[in-house]
Amino acid sequence: MRDGPEIWIRGPVALPEPPTPTPPAPPPPVPEQPVPAPPYSEPPAPRRFSWVGAHGGAGVSTLAAVYGGRDCGRGWPGPDDPPSVLLVARTHATGLAAVHRAVAAFRHGQAPAGLDLDSVVLVADAPGRLPRPLAQRVKLLEAAVDVHRVPWVPAWRLGETDGSPPRGTGPLLRLTGRVR
Repeated sequence: MRDGPEIWIRGPVALPEPPTPTPPAPPPPVPEQPVPAPPYSEPPAPRRFSWVGAHGGAGVSTLAAVYGGRDCGRGWPGPDDPPSVLLVARTHATGLAAVHRAVAAFRHGQAPAGLDLDSVVLVADAPGRLPRPLAQRVKLLEAAVDVHRVPWVPAWRLGETDGSPPRGTGPLLRLTGRVR
């Protein structure tokens, strides 16, 4: 037998409720530390590049006037010119054949030493879409090198190059450092 009081309870016994956990206290606030200022540096120099035409009438002078850079005409950049080359051609059959030859010259080491082919810039030779055979040549070119396309701009035909660059040339604007 047990010593001590015995308590008899009639009926169902309710289970005691579990204690409710107290939420953890939020971490103490971390004092804000001042962010050190970056050391002073000069703004980056504008990007330097040379426009080179794969054929006559490619639009090198117009592109240099609109996007900046060195106009090298149809010749390779000289020792004082920027070595980064933007190769220019029109989108007609003769222009695409000429740019394919120039890209091949770069790939086979036939371009002057120290020059870098940065990109090919194709300037529309007429308004509208390219015929299928020309579009296929452009696709072949795009498989080998970065290609930027510039649409037909009627004002450029009249020599009006002081306006803003045409729509759709944002990547070319960024490449040339003339961010819109």
